Amino acid sequence: MKNMHFIRMIASILLIAISGHAQTSEPRYKAVAFDYFVIFDPNSVVDEIEKVFPGKGMDFTKAWRAKQFEYGFLRSITNNHEDFFKVTEDALFYTLANMKLEATEAQKKQLLNSYLSLKPWPDSIEGLKRLKASGVKIITLANFSMMMLKSNADNAGITNLFDELLSTETNGTYKPDPKAYELGIQHLGLKKEEVVFAAFGGWDAYGAKSFGYPTYWVNRLNLPAEKLGIQADGTANNFQGLLDFVLGGEAHH
Repeated sequence: MKNMHFIRMIASILLIAISGHAQTSEPRYKAVAFDYFVIFDPNSVVDEIEKVFPGKGMDFTKAWRAKQFEYGFLRSITNNHEDFFKVTEDALFYTLANMKLEATEAQKKQLLNSYLSLKPWPDSIEGLKRLKASGVKIITLANFSMMMLKSNADNAGITNLFDELLSTETNGTYKPDPKAYELGIQHLGLKKEEVVFAAFGGWDAYGAKSFGYPTYWVNRLNLPAEKLGIQADGTANNFQGLLDFVLGGEAHH
């Protein structure tokens, strides 16, 4: 009888251990909606700019990107939507004029097309593969137009890692409009609390958290948090932090 009791006790311990392991290996969330700059480095356009304007690559990139998003915000507020590649072109022309730089039509096209072949961050592809292997659905939720999303994913050879490349142009909005964030749950068929939004910009983390997503800020550029009274649920400057947040104990295995 003692032996039988001992065997049952061991069996119970093993069952608890197995069920406990199964629990920790289950992802905490069902999907991740990515801003594209969490995956692709926006500063990878610097090299192309340097070819046209030596020594001005980073300054030009920052000014161009700031105007790009400013135009997005202005068009959003005034309900005057435009394809984001056109917004990117308008911002390019403004930046050229503001920095008093001349460029040929061929050079303008060369600069503009750099936004179609951005380089992934060093940890992005492996991170996406880890999420996919864990059964987490992966979508984008980005202001980039569909053409921009597809071109960059195809160029990097990672299109197959996404369940959907989703652009806010689908309903004629830009983030941080709540209707833009709403696209994620509509297309995934999930509840807000089941979807993590992965933000690159502090303003995007604010927008997603305000909408109601569990939000992780992948703060690649080590910027201070926005002073808007709402913080992301977690933050790190790399993909591993996001993996830990989404997958829990499984992320390091």
